[in-house]
Amino acid sequence: MLKKFQRSFATVAAVLCVGVMLPASAWAEAKCRDPAGFDAWLGQIKQEAAAQGIPQSAIAAGLDGVTYDASVVSHDRGQRVFKQSFAQFSGRMINAYRLRKGAQLMRRYADVLGRIEQRFGVPGSVIVAIWGLETDFGAVTGKFPTIRAIATLAYDCRRSDMFKAELFDALKIVAKGDLSPARMHGAWAGEIGQTQFMPSTYLKFAIDFNGDGKADLIHDVPDVLASTANFLKSYGWKRGEGWQPGEPNFPVILQWNKANVYARTIALFAQKLQDKQGGR
Repeated sequence: MLKKFQRSFATVAAVLCVGVMLPASAWAEAKCRDPAGFDAWLGQIKQEAAAQGIPQSAIAAGLDGVTYDASVVSHDRGQRVFKQSFAQFSGRMINAYRLRKGAQLMRRYADVLGRIEQRFGVPGSVIVAIWGLETDFGAVTGKFPTIRAIATLAYDCRRSDMFKAELFDALKIVAKGDLSPARMHGAWAGEIGQTQFMPSTYLKFAIDFNGDGKADLIHDVPDVLASTANFLKSYGWKRGEGWQPGEPNFPVILQWNKANVYARTIALFAQKLQDKQGGR
């Protein structure tokens, strides 16, 4: 996914995480379930979802007609261990366009970002840096139907338990009314929205910041920015402290993405944006 600059920035983050967390043996192709059994498995999933108390309306809306997506499994099998240095990666990802666009968006959403920093303590430059690296400020959020992608990965054998839990959480998002299944599109691994929350993270940290009654991280920028700050605060962000390596808030950025190269790139991008705005 890192071969071409235009590819999904969410996928960049996914590969960085997987490359750091998985042993080399996990990259070997595994013998997995036959796609022919997907429909029967989905019937069992519907029963399990109902047993968890998820409303039948949400189960039907989310799972009726869902089919196996072989392209998702192909993406999952095709991941490569990330080998770029920090200088290579940050030099490519923090380009003139993103610096200019990020500065423009900080001015455009200055009031929103100011209110977010007052509430959560997270500077706007950090939030906008994450926004830019994850999806190019919402331009590249992914086109995979989220529930279909997650259901496919839950059926597949490599990380079944993890993705089955995410599938139930996706149905809970539908039940809450924040997003309909038709509006849930994102990266192939199930990330949703402009800063790429997995469904479990969405349920924990997504907030309605614009007051319309829904936490919509796909279409509502104030919700996106505030929810990102809520994530960071929840992991211990310290108001007024630095975020570069060795400073108090860098470990919090590592909670966003455990790949050191990616976390350092967020920190550097945020500092460059902050400098453009006249200091931290």
